Amino acid sequence: MTDWICELTDKERESFLAFAKQSSSPIQIYLYSRFMGYTGSIVDCDEWVKSKFKKRNFVALLEMEIDSMQQDIAKLRDAIDMGIVKQDMGASRIAMMQKELRGSIKQLNDEKVLLDKQGLILAGADRAIREMLLIFRDDPIEGPLQEASMGVWTKIFQEES
Repeated sequence: MTDWICELTDKERESFLAFAKQSSSPIQIYLYSRFMGYTGSIVDCDEWVKSKFKKRNFVALLEMEIDSMQQDIAKLRDAIDMGIVKQDMGASRIAMMQKELRGSIKQLNDEKVLLDKQGLILAGADRAIREMLLIFRDDPIEGPLQEASMGVWTKIFQEES
């Protein structure tokens, strides 16, 4: 991956590195690199991204938060059963905690759907643009078409983010 990045023009390198730094999805980074001519594997791309950019996995954080909430609700139920917490107060606390839990589950689901949607849209755009560039290879329009395709890719990514 590093060799491929060194082969890019300064403008392409700057564009790719900015994209890789901003994007939290290794799939999107891989698709963008393929769009720019990368022929390596997604595993190599993912390893390179992990070594160069610290990315927070918000999905994993949400999953841990959901697990913690479920444990807290179970502890509260146990406290109610043992008589440590009054039943009426415990029931209202459980209801509030369950509402928060459902909100976190919905947020996690929405996040996964959004990432899937973005990945599919970007994969389709990548395929269409690469096919178009292949059709016009060695044609005088190839250079301007590549420039235009970079603009299209950026616009699609920004609209879907």
